[in-house]
Amino acid sequence: MNAVSLFAGAGIGESRLSELGINVIGANELLPDRAELYRDLHPDSRMVVGDIRSPEIFKELLRVSPSKLDLLMATPPCQGVSVAGKNRLSEQQLHDMRNHLIFPLIQYIRETNPNNILIENVPQYAKLLLPHQGQLKTTIDILLTELGKQYSISFKVLNCAELGVPQNRKRLFVKMSKPVRTWNWPESNRHIVTLKEAIYHLPSLESGEDSGLPWHFARNHSSSHIKWMRHTPTGRSAFDNTVHFPQRADGTPIKAYKTTYHRMHWEQAAPAITMRNDAISSQMNVHPGRKLKTGTYSDARVLTPLELLIVNSMIEKDWRSVKAEENLVRKVIGEGVPPLAMNRIIQSLVGG
Repeated sequence: MNAVSLFAGAGIGESRLSELGINVIGANELLPDRAELYRDLHPDSRMVVGDIRSPEIFKELLRVSPSKLDLLMATPPCQGVSVAGKNRLSEQQLHDMRNHLIFPLIQYIRETNPNNILIENVPQYAKLLLPHQGQLKTTIDILLTELGKQYSISFKVLNCAELGVPQNRKRLFVKMSKPVRTWNWPESNRHIVTLKEAIYHLPSLESGEDSGLPWHFARNHSSSHIKWMRHTPTGRSAFDNTVHFPQRADGTPIKAYKTTYHRMHWEQAAPAITMRNDAISSQMNVHPGRKLKTGTYSDARVLTPLELLIVNSMIEKDWRSVKAEENLVRKVIGEGVPPLAMNRIIQSLVGG
């Protein structure tokens, strides 16, 4: 099967599609650094770099697209509707041009007539407001009418942890398919893969240390952050500490949510990996740690890039020769949907 990826980022979501016999022939990404990393990870795909709204870029994308397109994948930017953003679900969405990128996607569908389409995004994307047409589902219904109702459509929010990924990450998936093949939603796994199963085998590291394994090195953190987290048990927040809690230089407590300065839990899947997975002070980013004889806890740090790759269900060997900057790798992992989840959703389409 031949596929094309729009708003492809670094190609995280499609990085395991070869396991299903799917070839990503062409892709489009706006940001050059993501596109360059995409080329490293997908050397056989033809990457078109630039704004898909540009007539020249759109024409070039059509040129590299296969004449028979079995699968179109698209992840339009989510910042305009993300709960972490400023717009929330308000009328401001109508004026956020990132939210209008659904329109060139629809135009590409008109031009290429793919057999199957998979759009994935944050759950709030289903409520995206669009000018003159209302929410996303209404817009897609209009598209289906224009195309003669040849596609069936299904919306579903899935937690990637229920698809075998050791990470609790909820995403909206929109399937559109012609009545040629059966495309069913995957069944949920009864067993949730825990952090202990996923990364416990890796060497313990403290801030600034390097294991010598590819991508398994620890970020440098401030001495105060390290102290607070060394006194924080597995699965707890440093705000629960009676002495070594987050505080300013004058001793006054820092005000923040208890999901910050927070260790993960070994017996659970990781929380959703965000783009700020580099910061101890961000959302539940800190390694679970191991209790030491001193009563403190090891690994007072965020996850290493290798640990992030694993909890995002990516294949370690694919990254051994990648020369990208650490910060970029961390960002694209936070942006990208776990590839194992994508494979599980697409599997029935290819007869797996």
